[in-house]
Amino acid sequence: MPQREKTDEFILSLQTSINTNTFVKLSLGNYKGKEENLKNIYIKRILIKNEEKLSFTYRYKTRDIVKNYSPEEGISKVSDFLSGEFYVATLFTTAFDLSFENLRNTKWILRKNPATNSTLPLTDHDRNKNRLITANEKPYLTELKITDENGRVLANSQDKYKQINHYIEILSTLLKEIPAREKVNVVDMGSGKGYLTFALYDYLTQVLKLNAEVTGVEFRPELVELCNHIAQKTGFGHLGFVQGTIDKHDSSGTNILIALHACDTATDDAIFKGITAKADLIVVAPCCHKQIRRQMETHKTNNDLDFLTKYGIFLERQAEMVTDGIRALILEYFGYKTKVFEFISDAHTPKNVMIVGIKNEKFLVEDKRVLQKIKDAKTYFGIEYHHLEKMMGI
Repeated sequence: MPQREKTDEFILSLQTSINTNTFVKLSLGNYKGKEENLKNIYIKRILIKNEEKLSFTYRYKTRDIVKNYSPEEGISKVSDFLSGEFYVATLFTTAFDLSFENLRNTKWILRKNPATNSTLPLTDHDRNKNRLITANEKPYLTELKITDENGRVLANSQDKYKQINHYIEILSTLLKEIPAREKVNVVDMGSGKGYLTFALYDYLTQVLKLNAEVTGVEFRPELVELCNHIAQKTGFGHLGFVQGTIDKHDSSGTNILIALHACDTATDDAIFKGITAKADLIVVAPCCHKQIRRQMETHKTNNDLDFLTKYGIFLERQAEMVTDGIRALILEYFGYKTKVFEFISDAHTPKNVMIVGIKNEKFLVEDKRVLQKIKDAKTYFGIEYHHLEKMMGI
């Protein structure tokens, strides 16, 4: 059977498995394309706001990038990938497994095997029915006005409750990738009213049964006082909140550092604190990317993207990507495996990018090639300096 026919048969099997709800997952390997450091792509089915998507995890040498597509878009992308970029693909369904392999670009093999997985994996929608942070018997949720005295989630707090569980679900996966420690020190930079800080402490100590010390850092003294009062009242003895700013906080000894929605260079301050503390896990969701944008507006370099950046809205988005891309590169330079993916904090706020750094001594540390990439990006976009780069002295 010619290569095109085998590819079409594989794509038809993929499409049928999705339509008949037998699709489990798909992996693409043996990459021969032009994308630097791309190794594999892993595809699973998810539900976002009750809409089915195919979630593609692009696995690079030192980072993962997640992109979600409609089933039609996802199937089209797989078809394109099998036309000369990926030479191995394996479709897993509840009925059978199907392998597609291209041998030396001269011979194509299509092999059907018995199903490895006889049951479908849980989607995000399914997991939400079995939440990691339950509403019952959680006094802190009542104090934070998420639930009533009987443990029922209040009508106007449904989105906040979902946000808390979405956040804990993300962290629960990341926590599996860091070393087990006798005691875990966590710092939540810019903790606000403490919704997520309380939930994380609850998950670490009550669900995972870890010996955890969690500190929330918040500039507003009234919120610090409120959160400390609730922590004491609900018996969370190793959860505390301190008044201060990210850049002034002593983060030495921190194992896990979190900063969600830290504005502009405050995100850089948080990453700096995490790197210098040699934290196992750094999780940030940046916002307000002003520092780089100002420089791009001032210098207005001539490059292949200037037809986009002459428009304010496109310049803003480009500045966000450049800022966060350099942040990810700096994390890589200091020995962190990075992941960058979309994070929807709740139904009433915009989509955010979440940047995750996982300390891994196996990765090359202070790779000069990473510095060259940063230098090239700055030259291309007319950037004098990146705040985190300047802080780290590279």
